[in-house]
Amino acid sequence: MSYHGSKDTSVVVVVLETTEVYIVISLSTRRDTQVVYVDPTTGALRYLGKHGEDVFDSEAAALNYITDGSRILSKSTTYAKAVLGYAVLGSYALLLVATQLSATVPNLPGGGCIYTVAESQWIKIQLQNPQPQGTGEQKNIRELADLDIDGKYYFSETRDITRPFPSRMTLWEPDEEFVWNEWLSKPFKDIGLPGHCVILLQGFAECRNFGGAGQQGGLVALIARRSRLHPGTRYLARGLNACSGTGNEVECEQLVWVPRKGGQHVPFNSYIWRRGTIPIWWGAEIKNAVSVEAEIYVADDPYNGSLQYYQRLSRRYGNKSSEANVSRQKKSGIVPIVCVNLLRYGEGKTESVLVDHFKESIQYMKSTGKLGSTWIQLINYDWHATVKSNGQQKTVEGLWRHLKAPTMAIGLSQGNYYDVRHQLKECKGSIICNDDINGGFCMESIQNGVIRFNCADSLDRTNAASYFGALQVFVEQYAMFGLSSRYSEYDSRNARSLPPGWEERFDSVTGKSFYIDHNTRTTTWEHPCQEAPQKPWKRFDMTFDQFKGSTMLGPVNHLAELFLLAGDIHATLYTGSKAMHSEILNIFKEETGKFSKFSAVQNVRITVQRRVHNYFNDSSRQKQLEMFLGLRLYKHLPSIPMFPLKVLSRPSGCMLKPVPSITPMADGGSSLLSFKKKDLIWVCQQGADYVELFIYLGEPCHVCQLLLTVSHGVDDSSYPATVDVRLGSSIDTLKLVVEGASIPQCSNGTNLLIPLTGRMDPEDLAVTGKSARPNVRESTYLPLLYDFEELEGEINFLNRIVALSFHPSAVSRTPITLGEIEVLGVSLPWADMLNNSGRAPQFMEILHKKQSNTHCDLGLKSFANSSGPGNDSHGSEGSYMKSSSSVQPGGSENLLDFLTGDFNISKPHITEHTSFDNGEQTNFLDDGFDVNPFAPALEVPVPEVNNQGKGLNFEEMMKLEIKRLHLGLSAAERDRALLSIGVIPATVDPNHSVDYPYLLKLSSLADNLALLGHAVLEDRVNASIGLEEGSEHTIDFWNLSENDESCYDGACEVRVPSSLQSSATGENRSVFVECYQCERTVCKACCAGRGAFLLLNTYKDLKIYGGSQGGGYSALADNFVCKSCCSEIIKRALYVDYVRVLQSLRRKDRAEKAALNAVNQVCQLESSKISDLSQSIQSGQRQLKQILDGEESLAEFPFASFLQMVESDHDSEPLFSLLAPLGSGNYKSYWKAPGDNTSVEFSIVLGGLSDVAGVAIIVSSCGYSTSDCPIVEIWASNKIQREDRTFIGKWDVQDIISSSPQFCGPEKSSSMSEEPRHIKFHFPNPIRCRIVSIKMTLHHTGSRSTKFSEEFDLLSLGDSSFYESKPTNQHNSFIHAKRIIVFGSSLRKEMGPDTSGAIMRMNSYLDRSPPLGRFRIPVEAERLRDNDLVLEQYLLPNSPGIAGFRLDFFNVIRPRVTHSPSSSELDTREFSLTRLEDGYVNQAILYMQVTIVKESGKLVVEEYRLPEVKANTPLYFNFPDLQQDVRCVIFRLLGDVTAFVDDISELDGLNFRNLPLASGLSLSNRIKLYYYADTYEMGKIGSFSAV
Repeated sequence: MSYHGSKDTSVVVVVLETTEVYIVISLSTRRDTQVVYVDPTTGALRYLGKHGEDVFDSEAAALNYITDGSRILSKSTTYAKAVLGYAVLGSYALLLVATQLSATVPNLPGGGCIYTVAESQWIKIQLQNPQPQGTGEQKNIRELADLDIDGKYYFSETRDITRPFPSRMTLWEPDEEFVWNEWLSKPFKDIGLPGHCVILLQGFAECRNFGGAGQQGGLVALIARRSRLHPGTRYLARGLNACSGTGNEVECEQLVWVPRKGGQHVPFNSYIWRRGTIPIWWGAEIKNAVSVEAEIYVADDPYNGSLQYYQRLSRRYGNKSSEANVSRQKKSGIVPIVCVNLLRYGEGKTESVLVDHFKESIQYMKSTGKLGSTWIQLINYDWHATVKSNGQQKTVEGLWRHLKAPTMAIGLSQGNYYDVRHQLKECKGSIICNDDINGGFCMESIQNGVIRFNCADSLDRTNAASYFGALQVFVEQYAMFGLSSRYSEYDSRNARSLPPGWEERFDSVTGKSFYIDHNTRTTTWEHPCQEAPQKPWKRFDMTFDQFKGSTMLGPVNHLAELFLLAGDIHATLYTGSKAMHSEILNIFKEETGKFSKFSAVQNVRITVQRRVHNYFNDSSRQKQLEMFLGLRLYKHLPSIPMFPLKVLSRPSGCMLKPVPSITPMADGGSSLLSFKKKDLIWVCQQGADYVELFIYLGEPCHVCQLLLTVSHGVDDSSYPATVDVRLGSSIDTLKLVVEGASIPQCSNGTNLLIPLTGRMDPEDLAVTGKSARPNVRESTYLPLLYDFEELEGEINFLNRIVALSFHPSAVSRTPITLGEIEVLGVSLPWADMLNNSGRAPQFMEILHKKQSNTHCDLGLKSFANSSGPGNDSHGSEGSYMKSSSSVQPGGSENLLDFLTGDFNISKPHITEHTSFDNGEQTNFLDDGFDVNPFAPALEVPVPEVNNQGKGLNFEEMMKLEIKRLHLGLSAAERDRALLSIGVIPATVDPNHSVDYPYLLKLSSLADNLALLGHAVLEDRVNASIGLEEGSEHTIDFWNLSENDESCYDGACEVRVPSSLQSSATGENRSVFVECYQCERTVCKACCAGRGAFLLLNTYKDLKIYGGSQGGGYSALADNFVCKSCCSEIIKRALYVDYVRVLQSLRRKDRAEKAALNAVNQVCQLESSKISDLSQSIQSGQRQLKQILDGEESLAEFPFASFLQMVESDHDSEPLFSLLAPLGSGNYKSYWKAPGDNTSVEFSIVLGGLSDVAGVAIIVSSCGYSTSDCPIVEIWASNKIQREDRTFIGKWDVQDIISSSPQFCGPEKSSSMSEEPRHIKFHFPNPIRCRIVSIKMTLHHTGSRSTKFSEEFDLLSLGDSSFYESKPTNQHNSFIHAKRIIVFGSSLRKEMGPDTSGAIMRMNSYLDRSPPLGRFRIPVEAERLRDNDLVLEQYLLPNSPGIAGFRLDFFNVIRPRVTHSPSSSELDTREFSLTRLEDGYVNQAILYMQVTIVKESGKLVVEEYRLPEVKANTPLYFNFPDLQQDVRCVIFRLLGDVTAFVDDISELDGLNFRNLPLASGLSLSNRIKLYYYADTYEMGKIGSFSAV
């Protein structure tokens, strides 16, 4: 049980003067306080769970820690009551908090409170991330922050209120249909704090006290939950959608209970009903803002999804306790769903078309035979017509007559709450208990079925009718507690309370009153109201006046008040205005008549207000709701990554080598990594040719980006001009990944993002033709379909050290200056995998699945009919898995088999050498393939689409790519295979194979298909909520394979001829569907993928299927179309999209293999141990506690690592296992050095600057013998230079074991509960350091040499540095250990030395010389060509020498979505191991190539690798030399230009991009040439030409 204290939850959002943001949360359910840090660069939330760092005993202690005890340091403080959500949106993060709450249902039976958000605040956090964002995206972010939350959302901190009361589930298992902040709460779940962001519901929740004079009162609560399956506004969310949800769908619950004092049971009962629009596909459209009537239209297939809607209701309201002993309840197994339709159905009424379809839909449902135990009844009751003809009172009476039978049949739920569980043993009904409550609920009866009310909008009529239905139930609920709903004796003497036609008189003989009924001319001694019904539900038969006269009106009016408030909330959410026709809810009040005229006027005013509001604001509000729910983000926020990167260079990163500076700095340069000192200008030594930095990262990671903050004085040329980047897991494994990346000169404080890829194989660069970019010929070739020559950089999740070499600008006249440096990347969830006993088994299970499936599994689960993320079956590509293997040399042979085949073209049979399962003939490259293998790639004749056997046609090229990707081959491996048989790769590039206009159209269709695919997936995931998992259809989204399947004949009426001889697989022979277009029966082989149908019908019925928002019509993805009804270009678009998906899966597969490799380098995976993992981790943590004896562990992986690698024996545990937490890996295993290594040295970089007290070595399970006892020497240091380290001491383990024989020999006990054998080496005094070096040397009889000489420099990485000759080991002994533990105490926060004085001295070196200014060189003429990617500027004669050029950066974005989703995208949403997105694996990099044409005809070519900056930021690039006598300058934008698009959110409909290229990449008006001159000499006139 969690701690339920009396305190309220408190949230404090602190913004420091440094702009850093901390979220301090003290939950009412916990005693402690958590501090969540918002990374100021990427917005990622950081929480480690370390006491004293982000866990504190009190809020005051946490605030004191953040502000260093001085509130002056905080810029702003926001006090709140709850966190409602958080989202990272590129350059901004939004935090939503509730600043004021109202306890609207203060004490539910069993405890718990429902809070309504009274006031909320969106806190906008500006991030340092310079991710390019379009103006449309930024506008959408502003709109999201304008979403009105106040009064319309509610939550409970301790109870599940997403289900009918009492819920069988805990708070952390909510019904997703009613959770509105699931997307916004995900960041808190990802850091292991799910409870710190509440589960938010939209709707209404309030309660009222009731009770007559002299009797105990009760409480009635009205809880209305709005479904999120069809969110949106009045004219954009009507009827059904692709999620089988209806517009304005609300579940209402009327909960009545009588509070009791402690120890007594609490009786309660509840009644549920639904309200929503008609569950068919329909819509309404207002032609203009003053239209009187909206036009109603119904879809061609109006009942698509109706069945799923009713099935969802049946599953939710079917009595699930039939097996339990529930008294007073029938168990027929039938679930009644009664639909009360209040629409007008008179002749000529616009709504009558809906009534007819509603009747037909229910007949259709019944005819399908799929309703099972669900029984649907439709009651049509024209509310407006009845009120108009019969008046309000008769209308209510008529409704009661209709509702009597259904209400009695459905019943309500009734039970008692017991606060002690043992009392439940005597309970005769079903019992409901969960971890959220102390006691339990004993249910005497449970409601079975539901009544559903609807009008056109599920608003005013619906609210009124549901009130009068609920009122009858309320009176019964009231009576069930023995409370009288009739008038008391005191009231009965009041003549006014008599029903009409009755009179009270006094009998003088008896002294009693008697009553005369003038209606029937009878008398009675009994007050007529005392004859109120005793039988249940009797009041349904009463007239309105009888009901009013015989019922206490106080509680009735309280209930009416709740319905009035709820009606206004639902109307405001749906229409933006309050409810109309609400005066009927006050019908029981005496003064009702006074308001009728006022109400009529108010109704007219609200009608006009609604119409105008809906016409102008609906689409904007619809977008707000979709973003709030995390829907259609690919459209509204296209560039936002799903998972923000982490900044791994802080907080615990450090510099391993002092950064040279013009004045001595005590911190050695680590302040360059600190965000707190982001304004720092670091001045290096004068005259340095380059500056080298060695950054140790806080966690091992795959490095994705380098973020530099430009810092300089007045002269901006002091900042470096280029940077080289090397990465590695240790200092001796560094690899060059970027050489000479350009750093333009720009204004102080500009953030430059340099994308980093892993190391690329030079051979791959050469074979793909991407190594010679500067010499590329002019070409209009654009890989619009997909990147045919995609390069693959190494993915390494163990990168720990980043070496940066900065080179100065050629024109620099001052020392190099540096600013803040950040390294961004993706780290594996090490803490969860190694330390979290709850989540580690989950991760290890995923890893084992990956390990057992070592081949490149690119099978695709089709999502077009998947009913949820749990479905794990494969689509039609499963059969190609058998021939695939891991990426290895043998893979390309398979591709060669595929290309050539070992057979003669005249023979139809196939030989045994081919790599197919089904034996298709695949000789594409026959004798007619006429290619000169020695011709340059650009001179190859481009094959036509159909060229009678000359080369491959488009489909064959795509099948070749599909086969290549199924085999797990990279583009470079494919190219090598092609070249080995004399085929030039460019001749099989599909981007070359079609003419240009056709290419543009095909690319556009494939882009549209990508967005449609994501809409389908999103809708399918949401549609699966509340339903059973469905089976997957054999025909998937693409229905493609690398080989043709032949028609199955038989029942197939289409019979598309196959281009190749092929056979049908047995399991697919019986798959037949109907073509939606021609209505013929079609087999799987002759059917196009489901995506084809979507492309054919994209712009059909947009009004109903979602309009420009795109994707509502994804409901149509259940339909099929045959290949003969499909145009060729649509079939080809499916091929393009499918290859894009396979490419993405290959990237994901590579990332997963890299993750698996990283984990195996830390601890070997053993499947047999997964079940014991939780226990093993907990035992390991207990053992560590025993060893530490109150100290802290300072060298645990992943926070600590080795500075250089140490060789391990072939059967040893990995090196990193020495630092892995106890409990991970095999209990008996240990690390050992090769037998011939008699001396090893471990240089361990600690997790942070620490006061080290000593080192402990956990003895291996083999124990020590006299021959393998090492001599241990220990040093401490802060930098990597050996001469700076401090010698701590020398210990001989042989001496230790002579007095402690328990260390000798194999371990006798393998109990995890005992303290492991270990040797502690205590330091004489604690020493403050970051690096601890431990050298172990075995005893030798002869002379010996240590592994490193004292002069050895770790940074000179030549092979000769290492001592190679190793003495032979005569005793077959070896160095070994199980774990190395460094203990002491870590320093909190950034407790480095004070550098403020040195920084001030540094600044004094700046701004000494008056700078030169840049002035524009006039251009005689300029010309744009090649899609505006090439700019030619012609200069005037005698122009000044050109110093460089200014580029105003492009206004483009890189979209996250580029292809339809695969099944793995579902898995990533739920639970991901790597969280490495496509955009970071395959980085898009732009280059600017500048060709300078001299008057002499000489050419000078320069190339600049462009960083990413915010749009329109001016960047200045200096040429290495001043360029004189220039005639023309040609600028070419090269690189991944097709990866960038204009802001999608500003484009109409389903457009993905402006083709062929983003207009934001145009060089028009972006480039200016300049020269340098003295600003003073140029004067005021010259300043006009400054750039």
